[in-house]
Amino acid sequence: MRPLSTPSLTRAVLLGCLLAVGPALGRDLPDFTRLVAENGPAVVNISTKQSSSIAQRLQPYSIPNLPEGSPLEDLFRRFFDEEGPIPDESLQARSLGSGFFVSGDGYVLTNSHVVEGAEEIIVRTSDRREFVARLIGTDKRSDIALLKVEAEGLPAARIGSGKDLQVGEWVLAIGSPFGFESSATAGIVSAKGRSLPSENYVPFIQTDVAINPGNSGGPLFNLDGEVVGVNSQIYSRTGGFMGLSFAIPIEVAMDVVEQIKTKGRVSRGWLGVLIQDVTRELAESFGMSQPRGALVAQVLPDSPAATAGLQPGDVILSYNGRDVPTSSSLPPLVGATPVGESAGLVVLRRGERIELTIKIQELPEDDQLAAEPGQTDKPEANRLGVVVRDLTPEMRRQFEIEQGGVLIESVDQGPAASAGLSAGDVILMLDNQPVGNLADFERILGAIEPGRATAVLVQRGDTRMFYALKLPKS
Repeated sequence: MRPLSTPSLTRAVLLGCLLAVGPALGRDLPDFTRLVAENGPAVVNISTKQSSSIAQRLQPYSIPNLPEGSPLEDLFRRFFDEEGPIPDESLQARSLGSGFFVSGDGYVLTNSHVVEGAEEIIVRTSDRREFVARLIGTDKRSDIALLKVEAEGLPAARIGSGKDLQVGEWVLAIGSPFGFESSATAGIVSAKGRSLPSENYVPFIQTDVAINPGNSGGPLFNLDGEVVGVNSQIYSRTGGFMGLSFAIPIEVAMDVVEQIKTKGRVSRGWLGVLIQDVTRELAESFGMSQPRGALVAQVLPDSPAATAGLQPGDVILSYNGRDVPTSSSLPPLVGATPVGESAGLVVLRRGERIELTIKIQELPEDDQLAAEPGQTDKPEANRLGVVVRDLTPEMRRQFEIEQGGVLIESVDQGPAASAGLSAGDVILMLDNQPVGNLADFERILGAIEPGRATAVLVQRGDTRMFYALKLPKS
C-alpha cells in the first residue's frame, strides 16, 4: 500500500475528526419536535369582535415605532379585514391573537391589547374546538388579560420561571402569526430586564424569536417545555419582525393573574418619584466612579418618598438589597413590592451614602396621579416643550453654579426634545442672553419670534454645551 503524503494525511485526519465530531454537534442542537407536540395543545387562537369604530383605533399587535403610512399597513389590513375599514359602526371587525391555558378548568392568559374593546371573544383550540370566553380582568400596565371558558380537562401549559433564563438560552414560541394557527418559531434569549417606554413596570425578556402580529399573548417556552414568558411586543421600523421581540416574564404575568382572580384588580407598589438615568457627566459631578443608579429628579408631594425624606438629586443605588444599575431597573422592583411593606434604600447624597426606610403605598391610577394634591398647579410645558423651575441653593451647590440658570424638570414633545435637551439640564443662556431666574427665562422666551432659530446654553453635569432650537411658527 502506498503511504499517504503529508498533505493527504492531514486532510484524512481532519476528515476523520469532522466525521467523529459531526454527530456530537448534531446532538447538541435542540430538537423542538417533542416540545411542540407536548405543548402545542395548550396554545389557543383568539379572535375578537368589536365595533369597527373601536377596531380602527386598535392595532392587532403592539408594534413600537411603527411609522405612519407604513407600507405593511395594507398587508396587515388584508390579513385581519380583507374589506378594509368599514365606516358603518353597526358592523363588526375581527382581530387575531394568541393565548394559552394556565389551568385545566378553562382559564386563558393573553395580552390585554388583544381583547381591548372586544364585544365577543372566541377561543379556538388546536383540535378545532371553539369556546366563547368571558373576560375576567385586564391590566393595561403589564398588558395582561385573563379569560375563562366553560370546560374541564383542558391541556394546561406548565409554568416555569423567567428568572432562571440565561442570555443565549434557546426558547420556543407557539402562536398564530397573521392568523396562521399553531405556528412554532425558535430563537435565543437576547437580553433580560429590558425597559420599554410604554411599560415601566415590566422587565421584558428580549429574544430573537420570529414574532409577528397574531403572536400576541402566546407563550414563550424553555427547552424543558415550561412557559417562561408571554410574547407581547416587537420592535420594528417596518411593521414586520426585525429580530427584536419582547416577552413579559411569566412571574409578572402570573402575579397579575392571581390578583385578578382573588381581588378583581391589580395593585402595585409606589414610591412617588420621577427618576432619570445617571449619565457619565452626572456621575462625575456626583463623584461616582461610573454611571449607575436612578437619579431622583422630582419628589411628588405627600408621597412615600416625600415622607421618607428622599430629595431631588439623590441617586438610588439599591432597593431592598438589590442593586439598581439603571433607572429603568427601579420601577419593576418597586411595583412588585406588596403595598404596605417597608423597603430599604441606599442613596448617594452629596457624595455620602445614606440608608432610608420607605413604606410602600399603592400606585394610584393614571387619572388620580394627574389630580394629586400639589400636582394641579404644575405648570404646563412652554413653547420649547419644557417645564422649568428656579434653582435652590442646594441645587446650586450640587451643580456648582453660583448664580443664574433654571432647571428643566420635564421635557415634552417640542423643540427642546428634538434638540436633545433632557430633564435635569440647567439652562444658563437663551437667545444669547443670560438666564438669571425663571422670570428672566419667561421674558426672553416670550420675545423670540415664532419660527426663528435660537441658541440655548445648557449645563449637563459639569459640561456646558450650546444647542440650536427653532420655535414653532404657531
